[in-house]
Order: sequence, then structure tokens, then C-alpha cells
Amino acid sequence: MAALFLCAAAFHKRTLCLSLLAAAAVAAGTTTALAQTTDPMVHDPVLATEGDMHYLFGTGRGIQVYSSPDLKTWTPAPAVFDAAPTWVAKLLPEFRNHIWAPDIVEHDGTFYLYYSVSAFGRNLSAIGVATNTTLDSNAPDYQWVDHGPVVQSIPGRDMHNAIDPAIAWDDEGTPWMSFGSHWGGLKLCRLADDLRSLHEPQQWRTIAARHRYWKLDERDAGDSANPELDYEELYSKELVELNRSSENGAIEAPFIYRHGEDYFLFVSWDRCCRGVDSTYKVVVGRSASIGGPYLDREGEDLRYGGGSLVVRGMGDTRWAALGHSAAYQIDGTDYFVCHGYDRQAEGRPKLFLRPIEWDEDGWPLVRCDDETTAAP
Repeated sequence: MAALFLCAAAFHKRTLCLSLLAAAAVAAGTTTALAQTTDPMVHDPVLATEGDMHYLFGTGRGIQVYSSPDLKTWTPAPAVFDAAPTWVAKLLPEFRNHIWAPDIVEHDGTFYLYYSVSAFGRNLSAIGVATNTTLDSNAPDYQWVDHGPVVQSIPGRDMHNAIDPAIAWDDEGTPWMSFGSHWGGLKLCRLADDLRSLHEPQQWRTIAARHRYWKLDERDAGDSANPELDYEELYSKELVELNRSSENGAIEAPFIYRHGEDYFLFVSWDRCCRGVDSTYKVVVGRSASIGGPYLDREGEDLRYGGGSLVVRGMGDTRWAALGHSAAYQIDGTDYFVCHGYDRQAEGRPKLFLRPIEWDEDGWPLVRCDDETTAAP
């Protein structure tokens, strides 16, 4: 396999206590206690730019937000939602406004913020969308307007999980949403022109999936962050180990990025949310069409377990694991962004933002500071 520059990462995707405290402090107006940072703690980061300012959104109470003029120094900003949108309570009565894995895009002067709500350990989930005409919380017209759910998944009915949205446009300007975590793999759906609903008639396809050992219960497919499940009671010792292994088939967080004539599908494999014990990594596939099929460097289809490594954890370096990625072009430079579990910070999730290099065959390479190695 051609050389790749790899990395490492570690902490908790769904219950980030410190990030919740940070969000609460911002909401209470105590930003002086948080101050600016060049090393923000964030999970599932995505970026948007308005004017000369860059904005970082991530998992957290009401959706975590930072701003930066230079992609280096970040200042906490108010959370998107003071309280969860009213429609969420009907789906998830116990929901406490800890919103996962957003994505944000700008279209015709409006910002569209997609977000995930879910029950732990089940695919009782939904993706919602809110809009704003500005990301500057000090602007007089700053106001997030929620438009409700775009897509849902229901246990016993659906074999997909409606979280981890990401938006992309094809050659003809048609909008698509990729999403998914565990269960039956990662999906791609065509959006309506209003970007707030699915196009009718609906167009669905699977773009990536992994083998899952048949004896493992699908209801536990997304349980990596669920502290309430007692595996020793659910499974034998053998199945407990399988559930923690690659046989679990863990895959999530699709993100489609256009470079040159091709579309690149980044997805995350293996386990997040376990601090320095996380095994998260990012792989990529490539297609001439937004709908796939996406093939890796060896020609293997991502729908059947293919994927070429982009970043992962390595040895005793700073990053124990890396995952939930996105990619952007900013001021002429392509950037790769994800969160990494930081051994220097007790495994907390930190922002990982690096330029993308492209090899002679047009594949993405990501350097991890001076920590580089070749893919096996």
C-alpha cells in the first residue's frame, strides 16, 4: 500500500463532562473563565466561515461553539440551543439537550446547521436542522430557527441509525446528506431543494458498511458510549470480547469531500469515547460519482468493508486515537479536521486540524506534527 502519514487519539464522545461545564459557563456569560485557547476540547468538530471569522461546532450541551480569526486561537461562543427543540421531547422524553455530531453548511446566504439527537445504545435517533443568517452571536439579526427533523430511525423498523449528518452537493448542484453509525452501515439520501427535508420520491443508498459478527445483538450496535449496559450480563466472555473487537463492525461519521474530479468519502472505524483506550481511526474511499461506489486504494468497496487508512492512533505518541472527520478548503488550502484523544490531557478529546496533502495518485495524506509513519 502507498505510504500514508498517520496519527493517534482518546475520551468520551457522548458524555463530555468538561465540555458540558464549558458550554454552561458560556451560556452563563462566564467566558472570561474559559478565555481563548489554541487547544480547544471538542468532539465531532465541523467548521464554517463567515467573513474573516471561522466557527467551530461540536457535540455538547446545546451544541458547542468556538470562533477564531486564524484557525489557531479559539474563543468560546454561546451554545446554539439553550434548550432542546420542542419536537425532540416527543421522540426522546428523557433527552437533556446534549446534542451530538453537527454539520453546518452555507447556501444562498443562510447557514444550515444539522444535528443529531439519540437514545444511548439504540437507534432511536433523529437528525434535525436549524437555520441562521449569521454566525456572529453579537449581530442584531443573530437567531437560530429550528425546522424540526429531517430523518428519523426507529428501533424494530429501521436498520440504520439517524445520526452523524454531513451535507454535500453533486456536479449538478443537487444536495445530498450522508449519515449513519453502526447498524446497517452509512447512508446517502437526496435532500429537497429547501435543505430541510428529504427529496420526494426519496432516494436512499448505502455507501459504506462493515461486517458484524452475527451473534452480537444489533440493539447494542451503537453502545460504545452507553455506561448503562452490563456486557457481562448480556453476553458470555467470548462475546464481550467480540463486541469490543473489530468484529463489532463499528463504522460511523461519513463525510464526502470533492477534490478535483472525484468525491472522497471519509468514515470512522472502531471505538470512540474510551479516552486513551479508544481505537478510533479514519479511512477513505474514492468515487467519480457522489453516490458511489467508493473504492479504496486497493479497489475494495467501502460497502463491503473497504477503506484506506488516513489517520489512527500510534504507540505512545500524543494522540491515542483520531476520528469523526471533516474536510474543507479555506483560503486555497485543503484542511482535515477531527477530534483526537489526547494522552497529554488524560485522554480528553481535542481539536485536530491539519492541512491535507495529495499524493501523486490523488489520495489524501495527513501529517500528524512530526509523528509520521507508513500504513501497514
